[in-house]
Amino acid sequence: EDGEAVAEGEEDDMLSDELREEDGVLVLHEHNFARALSEHQLLLVEFYAPWCGHCQRLAPAFAQAATELRNESSPARLGKVDATAQVALANEFGVTSYPTLKLFRDGNRTHPLAYTGRMDAEGIVRWMRRRASPSATLLQDTDTAAAFVSSQDLVVVGFFKDLESEAAQAFYTVAGEVVDVPFGVAEAAELFQAYGLSADTICLFKKFDEGRTDFPVDPARGLDAAELTRLLHVHSLELVMEFTNETSDQIFSAQIPHHMLLFLNKSSSAQLALRDGFRAAAGTFRGKVLFVVVDVTGYGADVLPFFGLTPADAPTLRLVKMENNRKYRMDQDTFSDTAIRTFIQAVLDGKVKPHLLSAEPPEDWDTRPVKVLVGKTFEQVAFDETKNVFVKFYAPWCSHCQAMAAAWEELGERYKDHKDVVIAELDSTANELENITINGFPTLHYFPAGPGRKMVEYKSARDVETFSKFLENGGTLPKEPPAVPKTPENSTGGEEPRPLGVAETRDEL
Repeated sequence: EDGEAVAEGEEDDMLSDELREEDGVLVLHEHNFARALSEHQLLLVEFYAPWCGHCQRLAPAFAQAATELRNESSPARLGKVDATAQVALANEFGVTSYPTLKLFRDGNRTHPLAYTGRMDAEGIVRWMRRRASPSATLLQDTDTAAAFVSSQDLVVVGFFKDLESEAAQAFYTVAGEVVDVPFGVAEAAELFQAYGLSADTICLFKKFDEGRTDFPVDPARGLDAAELTRLLHVHSLELVMEFTNETSDQIFSAQIPHHMLLFLNKSSSAQLALRDGFRAAAGTFRGKVLFVVVDVTGYGADVLPFFGLTPADAPTLRLVKMENNRKYRMDQDTFSDTAIRTFIQAVLDGKVKPHLLSAEPPEDWDTRPVKVLVGKTFEQVAFDETKNVFVKFYAPWCSHCQAMAAAWEELGERYKDHKDVVIAELDSTANELENITINGFPTLHYFPAGPGRKMVEYKSARDVETFSKFLENGGTLPKEPPAVPKTPENSTGGEEPRPLGVAETRDEL
């Protein structure tokens, strides 16, 4: 259909049920899929699109994971399906974005399991290993239990009077999903006694902070797998974490709604001493607020611009609401545990306004064809009731923004003499707005003249002619017959659909 020739040998492969490999990964299609399921007890299949950047970045990690699993004689195998060519398979398994990864167990193709691990070779291997063996180790006596508990910095043991109970089965489910931590189970009465337990309990053993956290199983409610997973994630983190290369992934994936940050210079003993009050405040908000120390002269230096800070601003405190990146600061930094607790509670109660970044406007900001807006000038320009204002919200590092920069400048030139039209741009990495949250770059918003503070998001093609049609038509595009796209890529500038199980790429953030 797309005019590309298919080699005769390739066409024969696609009509055969033979299983061919590329870099250790099975190449699957509708004629050999059933055979692959019948021959492999555990088969993780990636549904991909050849043009998808996310899939291209995943490919080497996927191949590496396939090789590692094969070298250790694991029953787990990896396969891939070009979902744009194998439409019947993509439809059968509900594939709507790329890459989508699904695990098929024991030949069952009606209920595949969605992949929930990390999208790197180590994450894929760990996830598959957990599914290829018992998810929890049976501990039968005090010696094996003690050895298991001391084997890692963090382990989880479920103590159950009956390993066939519903609570125990829920525990096994959690153990299958939380692949970065070893899980054990114990049923023996001597182990209940050795660890001071009288009823079913999940114990988290850790070589930091308080050393052990117990989660008793409610006799009436039983064990909720989702709630246990959340509690294990929360209590697996140190009470106060330092932001480093090793911990950054844990911090960003912690799923704790607020982060309280202490910025300090670790070479200053006076600033290091401030950690005591910071730690003393942390326990009150466990699970609600993650406490993080950021060294402004070390790895943490890279995050300073996000907060509008320099190393000279340390020591200072900031609280971030993770859902929208709103930042909060005290009127005056006070580092006692009482002051920190009071400040955090006031933010959680909605009594503190966010601290909004704003750059200084360039001297010629309003004489350029494209007006340069900043936080402190945005309101007066965007909501001027006599003007129709079209604003590009961008990030300097965003490749999509760079790709449309020339078109936006040309649009500014085209409308620079229109008294009622303003073409503008705002660097969203240096400027924040109280009532507008920007979730991707570039984002284009149109603010029509007149009362009411109206805002229209522009979501069409990013070229000068389409922009002009939008402006000339009063903030909407005239209706035209729909074009039939050649590929599933969207028409707003070439971003790929966000893959399942993968965080947004930097260009989309």
